[in-house]
Amino acid sequence: MTILIAGGGIAGLTLGLTLHQIGVPFHIYEATAEIKPMGVGINLQPNAVRELLDLDLADELDAIGVKTQQYGFYSKLGKTIWEEPRGTWAGYSWPQYSVHRGELQMMLYRVLLERAGPGCITTGARASSFENTETGATLLLADGRRIDGDLVIAADGIHSALRAQIAPSEGAPVWNGRILWRATTRTKAMLGGAAMVMIGHDHVRLVAYPISKPDENGIATLNWIAEKSFDPSSPWKKEDWNRAADINDFLPDFADWQFDWIDVPALIKGAEVVYEYPMVDRDPLDQWTFGNMTLMGDAAHPTYPVGSNGAGQAIIDARVIGARILQHGVTAAALQAFEDEIRPVATGVGLANRSGNGPDGVLQRVEDLCGGDFDDIDSIIPVADLAAHAEKYKALAGFSIETLNAKPSIIAGGAHV
Repeated sequence: MTILIAGGGIAGLTLGLTLHQIGVPFHIYEATAEIKPMGVGINLQPNAVRELLDLDLADELDAIGVKTQQYGFYSKLGKTIWEEPRGTWAGYSWPQYSVHRGELQMMLYRVLLERAGPGCITTGARASSFENTETGATLLLADGRRIDGDLVIAADGIHSALRAQIAPSEGAPVWNGRILWRATTRTKAMLGGAAMVMIGHDHVRLVAYPISKPDENGIATLNWIAEKSFDPSSPWKKEDWNRAADINDFLPDFADWQFDWIDVPALIKGAEVVYEYPMVDRDPLDQWTFGNMTLMGDAAHPTYPVGSNGAGQAIIDARVIGARILQHGVTAAALQAFEDEIRPVATGVGLANRSGNGPDGVLQRVEDLCGGDFDDIDSIIPVADLAAHAEKYKALAGFSIETLNAKPSIIAGGAHV
């Protein structure tokens, strides 16, 4: 009774921890020869944090992350459009965390090896395809190895080989014309040291938040993402997270963004290295599960980095898979039950992020209405409308305060197959 997991990223590692917790044998096959920290900052909403705490990772999360206290939107002139409390400050029973993606991945990896043993992961093992068999499923690796198991779960990311097998005509991820430049800078903490901000509008935008607590001098590591829109038909479609960029490609667009609470040009110039990649997703699939194989995480539902929902949804996926295995056993029925529950939600979130109906949609509305210049935001967009817009996305993505606080745990404490 073994579950084969293709991919050792956040999705695959969280699934491994979940299966170990409920007593289901598993093995992870990771393409890279060595698991190393990749990416920069991400946010984990309370619904995802709850699941990590249910995996007994509270101390580990606190050691690597910052509990986000505030979330705000600001015009290109630095004027406040909307601010709201976050995590426990907003009334959730669990915090929201800002954390370095690579540190989160390495923490999950380290804890999984401690709990399940170093033999639970094979590196240098790139998944190429799968086969359903009379007794389960086989994972085929690029080097020719064939691994037999009961279920195969594809957690191999936006370029998933197993997704390509079930959707062979899909092609490359869909680029929306935006380029993201991501980096971290050591600088003075802003707005109290635990705030996430979005500044600008659809064509030029900056997101920033701390991923370390301020030191004795008030200096923290600020994660930031600068965005700029181009013609989607242009050839600028690079997808390598490790491609170092030239800040002169975008710094002039932010030259005037110097406000009393953040100096954006200084922030950009202060980074040691900046990484560049396009904002991409994929069209939703109408089926993830094929017999004894299913997709999860970015292999199933890659989405734009809007609303702090990507890594969080991968964590939720892992927990729901575990819950459905508890309910249905290590069977195809468990995988189908997972898909039936999660695919409609993930599809709705992905389409909202793509269409501009994510929480950041208010930035472009303000730009269109007044060019970002106002004395009282209520005269541009009623504050009640801003509050309703923020709540609508939380409900869509599954982390409205009242609903989440009242919802029972996905996996009850002590549950075991």
